[in-house]
Amino acid sequence: MNKNKHIFLNGLIDLAQSRLGSKIVYRTDEFFAPAKRIINPWPPIFKEGVFDKHGKWMDGWETKRKRNSGHDYLILKLGKPGKIHKVDIDTSYFNGNQPSKVSLDACYSNNKLPTKNSKWINILKKKSTKPNSHHFFNIKNKSIFTHVKLNIYPDGGVARIRIYGEMKINKKFGRKIINLTSVLSGATPIACNNEHFGRAENILAPGMGKNMGDGWETRRSRGKNFDWLIIKLGRSGMINKIEVDTHHFKGNYPDSCTIQAAYIPKKISNYSIVKKSNKWKKLLNKVKLNAHKKHNFKNKTMQKNKINYLRINIYPDGGISRIRTYGKVTK
Repeated sequence: MNKNKHIFLNGLIDLAQSRLGSKIVYRTDEFFAPAKRIINPWPPIFKEGVFDKHGKWMDGWETKRKRNSGHDYLILKLGKPGKIHKVDIDTSYFNGNQPSKVSLDACYSNNKLPTKNSKWINILKKKSTKPNSHHFFNIKNKSIFTHVKLNIYPDGGVARIRIYGEMKINKKFGRKIINLTSVLSGATPIACNNEHFGRAENILAPGMGKNMGDGWETRRSRGKNFDWLIIKLGRSGMINKIEVDTHHFKGNYPDSCTIQAAYIPKKISNYSIVKKSNKWKKLLNKVKLNAHKKHNFKNKTMQKNKINYLRINIYPDGGISRIRTYGKVTK
């Protein structure tokens, strides 16, 4: 196994990402930069010397300077209801124009925009912010929420908000073939050894990747090495076909990959899963990959084994847009 430090992803998904259907449904102001940028799934960027009609172009949400009492806020409708475990309020590139403090409220509502009768619950008290920084906070309230309100005091800019949690999935899939490694069927990333250029959870997102930033990409390795990612399926299943998609990765796709899997009926620690995963059954022996292409694989081994965990190994490094494992849910 690669000896690099493991990154434990703890089976959490960014519930705020726009790819899941999350939307900004209200904002008090967005004079300098539109609120919708705050939920883009790719990391924020800085454009030196670029200005628009309102001022300096910023990759995030930025309000005008308040000249009266009160504070600015936005309301985010999550694409899927879920339990919130932690948040990252990212002020990257906002230096001197970040909010002084932030707080979070949340509610459950069947409406696109919560009504005046909706019960908002404070899930994060006022916290001070720093310029150009990630601010990670654990959320203790484990109720199911549909909407989150980000309050900024008194005004300013935030590059991204990441709301890490568990999606609530009530859907019954029956015997039809579905993508078992899709976030929409409940799949989550457990651990990887590297995600330097692209977050591991991107590989589970619905639809086609939009660009290289919309995939899992590792740093360039030196020497004999390989990278890996472990995924927990949302439902146990029997795999019919595996698709490894390298779209947009042209000079940085992996040379080859292998895929392993296991069925683990009991709950065990993520550390134990990682430790034992290099001995899991191989569903796919080492196969060559190509640039900017969907690769489809099918064999008898994957079609005969019930699994709920999957591990993809890429050699020696590189980027993958999506992995799709088509199969049927089993009990």
